[in-house]
Amino acid sequence: MPDSHPVIAREGWPHVLVTLGVAILVTYLFGWWSIPFWIALVFVLQFFRDPSRDIVGTDTSVLSAADGRVIVVGKTRDPYLGRDALKVSVFMNVFNVHSNRAPVTGTVVKSWYNAGNFVNAALDKASAENERLALHIRTDDGSDVTCVQIAGLIARRILCYVKEGDHVTAGQRYGFIRFGSRVDLYLPISAAARMSVGDKTTAGHSVVAEFAQGA
Repeated sequence: MPDSHPVIAREGWPHVLVTLGVAILVTYLFGWWSIPFWIALVFVLQFFRDPSRDIVGTDTSVLSAADGRVIVVGKTRDPYLGRDALKVSVFMNVFNVHSNRAPVTGTVVKSWYNAGNFVNAALDKASAENERLALHIRTDDGSDVTCVQIAGLIARRILCYVKEGDHVTAGQRYGFIRFGSRVDLYLPISAAARMSVGDKTTAGHSVVAEFAQGA
């Protein structure tokens, strides 16, 4: 089912208006020398675009929390819940939509924020070293999902709209990361991956994994 939302994310309007104002001013003062500023405006508009999405999946589906490319699929240790887990990581470059969506329907049990560095988000060490914000979401049937927003090389702010105790719906917008980043999902070890490294994802639409029936 499609959701509705303004074409430009709310976080982007200050950037759009400032860039537009500068472009108009430089055009008035210097004419065609303003072309780089109009190119900058196009970049800002494409970065903060936030298109409507057809939300798909079933009660056992785990949706991608981000647009981008899958860079990790495998078993590892969930550092937040202290359990063995299936990890699926999606890398967002500066040309991807950066609005993040809830991977499952459930309740936010806990959140963690860690200040950190800004190394390339495509590297594995970004999961442990970069600025990051993690959410523990418990689905309505009791499955635990850890969803981690991780700042990238030039990202300077992670935004999260939900807090502990909030109920989220799969595909719901819950956050935004500025300028290149990644999202890590830690799922129950019994979950089955539905994507491989290199696959492209669409937030709220691509199914990256499935919970085991009865898990």
